[in-house]
Amino acid sequence: MYAEERLKADILKGSHRKVVKPSRRREMAQKAVMEKHVSIRLACWMFSISENCYRYQAKLRGENDQIADWLITLTHNQRNWGFGLCFLHLRNVKGFRWNHKRVYRIYRELS
Repeated sequence: MYAEERLKADILKGSHRKVVKPSRRREMAQKAVMEKHVSIRLACWMFSISENCYRYQAKLRGENDQIADWLITLTHNQRNWGFGLCFLHLRNVKGFRWNHKRVYRIYRELS
């Protein structure tokens, strides 16, 4: 009992500042599992993430590259266009039905 509590304290001591992002907490939990040989359940409990979050892997889609290519082309040809005009052009003129949050995320990654 004491050994387990001491192990928890030792693992949490290594993460001395508050971590907000779940992706960062997942990385810390994975590191604890690999280096300290604790169970996945215990590591998830210590870093306040679900086991589903621990095992989640993002699916990258090929459409993201197409969106990035269109955004690069539009911002290169129309230098004074921001995100709003680029998105409206893709939606209304080109007819793409991409979600504005997805397009904005890619737009920010390109900047």
